[in-house]
Amino acid sequence: MKEEQKEKTAAELLKEKLLVKKESGAKTLPQEEIAKADDFCKGYTAFLDGAKTEREAVTRTVKMAEAAGFVPYDFGKHYQPGDKVYVVNRGKAVMLCVIGQNGTKNGVRLGIAHIDSPRLDLKPNPLYESNDLAFFKTHYYGGIKKYQWPTVPLALHGVVALKDGRVIDVYIGDDDSEPCFVVSDLLPHLAVDQMSKVMTKAFDGEMLNVLIGSRPFRDGEESESVKLNIMNLLYEKYGFTEADFMSADLTMVPAGKARDVGFDRSLIGAYGHDDKVCAYPAVMAALDTAVPPSTVITVLTDREEIGSDGATGMKSTYMADFIADLCEADGTVLRHVLAKTTCLSADVNAAYDPNYASAFEGNNASYLNNGAVITKYTGSGGKYSTSDAAAEYMAKIRRLLDDKNVLWQTGELGKVDGGGGGTIAKFVANLNADVVDLGVPVLCMHAPFEIVSKIDVYETYRALYEFYNAAE
Repeated sequence: MKEEQKEKTAAELLKEKLLVKKESGAKTLPQEEIAKADDFCKGYTAFLDGAKTEREAVTRTVKMAEAAGFVPYDFGKHYQPGDKVYVVNRGKAVMLCVIGQNGTKNGVRLGIAHIDSPRLDLKPNPLYESNDLAFFKTHYYGGIKKYQWPTVPLALHGVVALKDGRVIDVYIGDDDSEPCFVVSDLLPHLAVDQMSKVMTKAFDGEMLNVLIGSRPFRDGEESESVKLNIMNLLYEKYGFTEADFMSADLTMVPAGKARDVGFDRSLIGAYGHDDKVCAYPAVMAALDTAVPPSTVITVLTDREEIGSDGATGMKSTYMADFIADLCEADGTVLRHVLAKTTCLSADVNAAYDPNYASAFEGNNASYLNNGAVITKYTGSGGKYSTSDAAAEYMAKIRRLLDDKNVLWQTGELGKVDGGGGGTIAKFVANLNADVVDLGVPVLCMHAPFEIVSKIDVYETYRALYEFYNAAE
């Protein structure tokens, strides 16, 4: 008798019934599902290349939304099920809304993600010259390993707002025909003292000065002639002066495009996966949603990497205010709607890295190619600074994903007491809504070049789409 024809033992049957199956998701998926993932990620890499900052992500999202029939929200207008609207907050956050069959009376379905990533922001007075070299002074944004940023090709992105009301877009360094910029580092021959320091001390924030030029302005004998030459080039190209840096949002981000990683092209390497790798699936799930049971709102927010403070962060009232407007139109009450609201906080988790196995607890880590990862809680130490999804809500999400054959897993952010981190889920939970984190596991998180699996990106999209369209 062939092996596959043998009857299963009682132990095998009981194991199937009671224990969690531990098998790589990539082995269980049919080839056509993997092909769908690869195709979906072509759109994602295009989005990522054009959305390195939150402003760019908003601009690109609005363009995609308008092409899919979304229009700017008009307060006071009565909307019908299936109507699609969007709201932009100061150019740095955006909400996409699909009106549901039951409006807001049974709560709304929220998918939230952040679109800011760690980077090097220019200081208000950034330009200086030293020993015939011109530099920009920077102030790093978010949690970075500072030693990872020297010698990485950088691009300048952002806006300069002039006193006359004009806003100038600045993008330079990503195209092969354009110059890039760099933070210099010390050669190993002279770095004995530097290399003897602990990592956190070897390179401090005030050393993250970006090299931007070396040739002087040749007409005259003025001091700071290299600085003058650089400022003249900027004025000729963009039309702003040194004083205008004081009203600018300019940042240095890693130059270059997203790349397939591995001989099998199964992975994507790029800057900014955290958290645009969840924002894009959330946007696509919204664009593909026609007439959901409950009103669906996708929120792409800013400032998560620095605590979510500010008018465009999740601590702001802009999302709750928008829901309140929808409630007013429906004749419902905000606090009652929020109490029945459910949310997937689309954020990443740390993928298990066998090269750093000691940082993870294997039974509760997330793994590449195993699908969207549900993170019941984040925080640090004794579950500080986190929401903790209720068992009942976890069961509801488990049932939905299993019923729709979505590939998913659970994970924690490393070992207990190994560090930790937070997401924006807790700010929604503080509104008295049910929420849990669901997103993509990431290798090299917060580095200038992060790694994700194409399968995991696609399964995160599927999870969000099924959540938006699930029956009440």
